[in-house]
Amino acid sequence: MAPRVALLCLSLAIAALGGCSPILRGHGYAPKPDELAQIAVGQDTQASVRSKIGRPGGTGVVNEDAWYYVASTVENYMYREPRVIDRTVVAVVFDETGTVSDVRQFGIADGQVVDLVTRTTPTYGKELTVVQQLLGNFLNVGAGTLAGE
Repeated sequence: MAPRVALLCLSLAIAALGGCSPILRGHGYAPKPDELAQIAVGQDTQASVRSKIGRPGGTGVVNEDAWYYVASTVENYMYREPRVIDRTVVAVVFDETGTVSDVRQFGIADGQVVDLVTRTTPTYGKELTVVQQLLGNFLNVGAGTLAGE
């Protein structure tokens, strides 16, 4: 019986320690510096950039004057909310003729958090419990008729 208890304790200890190590996940694609060095400002076009480093994950909002490559590394512990620990954004900017005019690279330190959707709507006034709402509606049923309306 003692070996079974020891094996059970060892299994629980391994499972507990496994929960302490993070799971790292990569999302997206950003070209490496040696791949970016292949792009010549003033010479390469959208077609040559596509053949050298691939299609972008995103483009400019109004027109395709810039291509954006975004890669993120997310750390996830079993007991914590996932958090981004590394992010690289590469922007390849094109002029009106479709020739590369600039190549920029940004890291996580260059960005700022923008809360696009908070999923909450502010409400004003008193917050009532369900019981207060039910009793309030029950007691106010005849209020309009009592006031002569």
